[in-house]
Amino acid sequence: MKARVIVTLKTGVLDPQGKAIEGALASLGVDGIASVRQGKVFDVELATADNASAEAALKQACEKLLANTVIENYRIETGV
Repeated sequence: MKARVIVTLKTGVLDPQGKAIEGALASLGVDGIASVRQGKVFDVELATADNASAEAALKQACEKLLANTVIENYRIETGV
């Protein structure tokens, strides 16, 4: 089974990389961008076809390594 984990900064956490991207887009003449927040995407292939066990394994991976849950949120999408 394939899955995707999307990790983003929690609301209120400063995002200097997002600000740098925002400034770079403005300097490149890209109009209409109000703000940018950056994140991470992990495409994961699991050895199971069971959604419940896949989500449990991915949640454990996020809690232990993929996301810093103090400052980041994560979302799991299975079957991608």
